[in-house]
Amino acid sequence: MEKIGRNDPCWCGSGKKYKKCHEAFDEKLARMERLGCLVPGRELIKTPEQIQGIRESAKINIAVLDYVAAHIGPGVTTEEINRWVHEETVSRGGIPAPLDYQGFPKSVCTSVNEVVCHGIPSEDEVLKEGDIINVDVSTIYQGYFSDSSRMFCIGEVSPEKKRLVEVTRECMMQGLANVKPWQPIGNMGHAVHAHAVKNGYTVVQEIGGHGVGLEFHEDPWVSYVSEPDTGMLMVPGMMFTIEPMVNMGGDEIYTDEEDGWTVRTEDALPSAQWEIQILVTENGAEIISY
Repeated sequence: MEKIGRNDPCWCGSGKKYKKCHEAFDEKLARMERLGCLVPGRELIKTPEQIQGIRESAKINIAVLDYVAAHIGPGVTTEEINRWVHEETVSRGGIPAPLDYQGFPKSVCTSVNEVVCHGIPSEDEVLKEGDIINVDVSTIYQGYFSDSSRMFCIGEVSPEKKRLVEVTRECMMQGLANVKPWQPIGNMGHAVHAHAVKNGYTVVQEIGGHGVGLEFHEDPWVSYVSEPDTGMLMVPGMMFTIEPMVNMGGDEIYTDEEDGWTVRTEDALPSAQWEIQILVTENGAEIISY
């Protein structure tokens, strides 16, 4: 890290002197690193200005998902959801982050039943009674990124699917409860995994959460099948997603060879996912987008 004089302005842009702002924080990080911990660099610590910008982006993301929640139901096509997300995002001054991201063709991911993630909206895919769907919305606003997703039960769904959706949300909330500053991120992921397994489910291993805010995907990569006391330290100012993908059957998945995006369960049993974007604080975590 660049050396800063104690009376110089802090690197975070707060306007305070370094000694009154992040000096003790940086010294603690250095101590933890000397003890062998994996610590984040300054590029992963969001400044007050950046956090405010990300909050504004998240307001749009939340509003768009609220719109989807108010309109989704049997007979809706996933392409209609794509149009809603695109129009509602743009009307609020935002940009849908998925559109053209590494070639992704739509403004939102819609993942129905056995689709784990990255489902591509289509006019041919009509939601019907008994389906479950994850709608994953990501927004860019004035250069800042927000990202969250929700599960929706379409009409009356089977008790088995309903329980999967509910337990997956519980897994996400277990993760939130285990975001504790100056502790390894593996503790959080382990808590998510343990709750899923206790309820008879499996968790996707290959795909996890990620840092977010200044880019769509930043470090750290966030596993939900991790071991305790592993991974990067969670420290105040870090921002990442908690988004476990929980399967009713086995944890094996595959990616559609034709479209190169759609990820499905190998056994064709349903999968569910909830996603929140969180900021690590001095006391735990704050939900930024949901």
